[in-house]
Amino acid sequence: GRQSLDYRNVRISFGVDYGCCIVELGKTRVLAQVSCELVPPKPNRPTEGILFFNLELSPMAAPGFEPGRQTELLVKVNRLIERCLRNSKCIDTESLCVVAGEKVWQIRLDLHLLNHDGNIIDAASIAGIVALCHFRRPDVSVQGEEVTVYTPEERDPVPLSIHHMPICVSFAFFQQGTYLLVDPSEREERVMDGVLVIAMNKHQEICTIQSSGGIMLVKDQVLRCSKITAVKVAEMTELIQKALDNDQKARKEGGKFGFAESIPNQKITAFKRESAAVDTNNVDKQAEEIITKADPPSEVFTQPILHTPGTAQIGEGIENSWGDLEESEKEEAGEEEDESEAAAFEGQKMETEETSTVEETSTKKETKDETIVLSDSEEEDVVILTPQEPPKRTRTQTSLKQENTSKKTFNKRRRKKKAA
Repeated sequence: GRQSLDYRNVRISFGVDYGCCIVELGKTRVLAQVSCELVPPKPNRPTEGILFFNLELSPMAAPGFEPGRQTELLVKVNRLIERCLRNSKCIDTESLCVVAGEKVWQIRLDLHLLNHDGNIIDAASIAGIVALCHFRRPDVSVQGEEVTVYTPEERDPVPLSIHHMPICVSFAFFQQGTYLLVDPSEREERVMDGVLVIAMNKHQEICTIQSSGGIMLVKDQVLRCSKITAVKVAEMTELIQKALDNDQKARKEGGKFGFAESIPNQKITAFKRESAAVDTNNVDKQAEEIITKADPPSEVFTQPILHTPGTAQIGEGIENSWGDLEESEKEEAGEEEDESEAAAFEGQKMETEETSTVEETSTKKETKDETIVLSDSEEEDVVILTPQEPPKRTRTQTSLKQENTSKKTFNKRRRKKKAA
């Protein structure tokens, strides 16, 4: 629903600390954080500070990104941001020197992609330059060889000296350069033939330019893109300056600021009611009138009411009492008792049978060839068992141990006799 030469909605919000901001370009969100540290300078540049840039593409932004892996997209965006911010000399690095050859400020810019919906380069460049403009470093004083770093309570922090604000603008080409689109989204990046990135400041100075995708561009197309970039960069610079001024004004006046305050409040209730004053005079009389007009309390039963058998009443200070069991429940309970008795009887019967079988096997071992007749005292039933082959005896571990011990004792006795 947007024109081919229009940017998506841009929103800038600042954190509580200096140098922290979130830039939203459509649904693409980038978090920027700037930090500083006193370090020794580089040997070839003893009077200049150090700038360090880092961009992270985490799986939180898109499932295609892997943590800790240098992809081609990450390397390309990192190099482009370094050329845009470092090589363009937008920051005065000499102002970061504290003691020449000994101590300088190292400014570190960390960019973290929160959500990926296309055009990471533009969102990262805007977030980086906004965070650098918003950042404040601690004030420093040098007395002889002693370097004193003051806290924000002792002295106000010092902003960075920034000469200009370079901003990247991306152009996507379709059908070999026939169609042109500014600020491509993630779906548009999948089907585009090539992309052209131009970094420019509000003075219409080109800081860097890069073309990728294997598409050949005509000179007129590049000139047209540069003219569009000049307009877009002027609008973006004005928007950034307004956001910085509003945040600085809120901090000076003591108003609310930070990410929590920048989130729009979406309330469910839209209607408001004014507070009404409450008259607390003659409260006792009003309470007596209300009590007299109220209905009398319901009767309290001293005994529990059993509506149906198997129910009970709980509450009103009465103990729980359950009714008699119904007939069906009684029958089920009686059946369960009968089943338990039958199971116990069967268990006793099985035990007697097992003991009888043990006795039979013992008698078989004693009399191998004789027939065994088992009869009751009343001589009602007679059972004749035919002799069977006795089961093979297996030596257990205990019998083997006994044999071994007996052999050892016998051998000891023989040795004693021989010695005697």
